[in-house]
Amino acid sequence: MTRRLAVREESWPLAAVFAISRGAKTAAQVIVAEISDGRATGRGEAVPYARYGQTPAGEIAAIEALRPDLEAGLDRRGLQNRLPAGAARNALDCALWDLEAKVAGVPAWALAGRRRLDPVKTCLTLSLDTPEKMAEAARAAARRPMLKLKIGGADDLDRVIAVREAAPRTRLIVDANEALDFEALRRLAPELARLEVKMIEQPLPAQADEALEGYESPVLLCADESLHTRADLSRCVRRYGAVNIKLDKTGGLTEALALAAEARAVGLQIMAGCMVATSLAMAPTMILAQGAEVVDLDGPLLLARDREPGLTYQGSLILPPPPELWG
Repeated sequence: MTRRLAVREESWPLAAVFAISRGAKTAAQVIVAEISDGRATGRGEAVPYARYGQTPAGEIAAIEALRPDLEAGLDRRGLQNRLPAGAARNALDCALWDLEAKVAGVPAWALAGRRRLDPVKTCLTLSLDTPEKMAEAARAAARRPMLKLKIGGADDLDRVIAVREAAPRTRLIVDANEALDFEALRRLAPELARLEVKMIEQPLPAQADEALEGYESPVLLCADESLHTRADLSRCVRRYGAVNIKLDKTGGLTEALALAAEARAVGLQIMAGCMVATSLAMAPTMILAQGAEVVDLDGPLLLARDREPGLTYQGSLILPPPPELWG
């Protein structure tokens, strides 16, 4: 049966400016791939990320270059060697998972070998801002079980202290997005431990994180920008105790599940993460998030509006996706 491919860029306004150490944005720019076979349509959403040299136009061009093969029946297993890990492959991989599930009449989680798909609790991310503004945001979210703070400046310790005072019972993790150097980390980590921060995500630049080898951090360190696929695990296991797995980095759910299995086998904790995007991008990661120590799938909570139907968020609890959305 002949397939048809459609791919487009979409822009989703954010509810507020979202800032991290390397910049700020007011909208989520995503690409959406749709693959139809006459019986069903599979969809996948991805976020091209400038940090990795990606643009929406470039990722769409990479998808279009595969149009003849995709429309001739290229499956997600064959896809793995046709595109590098990244947004383009993620959009297609997730669309093929969705199509396969719909054609087979079984949930995607069953195709992935899961017995069921349970709700998960996500952390909520606080955008990088002044200590006062971050404390205000934390106070409004103090009943949530976990908050993730973006850091990356001279006032980092003040930020964390302010948030801890505003949300004294909430579990805290911090994300530096590569903004620290090793000496800054060594100074900051004991203070974060005193404030009961549970995790520091990507403290150093990915190209400089060899400094972490042999360092006994008082707070669990988690790789993000340093980890994309299984090829990065041998380095990360010597430098981190946890890894943030995002489908936009792995190039889809197929590699993400394989990466999670190998990461667990070498003793690393799993964080199931996301870029800022709609529920369509979060839905496949719900499979990855089963049993993860940390879940960070709050992208839709940062948008002015989500696509419909979307995921159901009950506070921090995310319910499994409806089949009309994905899978």
